[in-house]
Amino acid sequence: MSYKEKEVSYVSHNTYSTLNTLTKKTKNVWFVCHGMGYLSRYFIKYFDDLNPDENYIIAPQAPSKYYQWKDFKHVGASWLTKENTAFETKNVLSYLESVLKQEQLENSSNLIVLGFSQGVSVAMRWVAHYKINCKALIMHSGGIPKELRKEDFEFLDLKVKAYLIYGTEDEFITEERAKTERDTANALFEDKLVINSFEGVHEVNIQLLKVISKDF
Repeated sequence: MSYKEKEVSYVSHNTYSTLNTLTKKTKNVWFVCHGMGYLSRYFIKYFDDLNPDENYIIAPQAPSKYYQWKDFKHVGASWLTKENTAFETKNVLSYLESVLKQEQLENSSNLIVLGFSQGVSVAMRWVAHYKINCKALIMHSGGIPKELRKEDFEFLDLKVKAYLIYGTEDEFITEERAKTERDTANALFEDKLVINSFEGVHEVNIQLLKVISKDF
């Protein structure tokens, strides 16, 4: 017997969610990648408290969906797994780029890219791979991909800030891991980096994001 794993290309469709309306009054466009287990239509609700006239939010949807519990009632989604990660990353990044193009934001000067938890890895890879000229890159409670290097982000404008955010009570982030992420972020962004820790668990801290957005 001869086993082979082959590759095929096909057209796929996926959804994404938006919040508020993009108008001339819009100051910030948020491109927010959710964590594992979320659906974009629920994740985007974290951003309800942002001024709707000034903030337009786009939440892409991770393509791999699954039942979270044995009762088969609640559906979650995942961006990537350890299975064929490099191959799947290409598909995910292509999808994110398609969302950006559909929203006609390729040349947006007020784009904020945020990744939360698992969404940090895809958001950062997308920015690095497609050279996304965002106003700010926010890494919220997630892991920075090990393959990324300082030169991957050298295209960013000098005024761009990279924010590393995590909760001190986050059940997924030990002090050792927090130090590792801080060191990695420092190596990638140096003077661009702003580190914000807060008293809280593994959850989007919208109040802190509201404070940070005043710097944009």
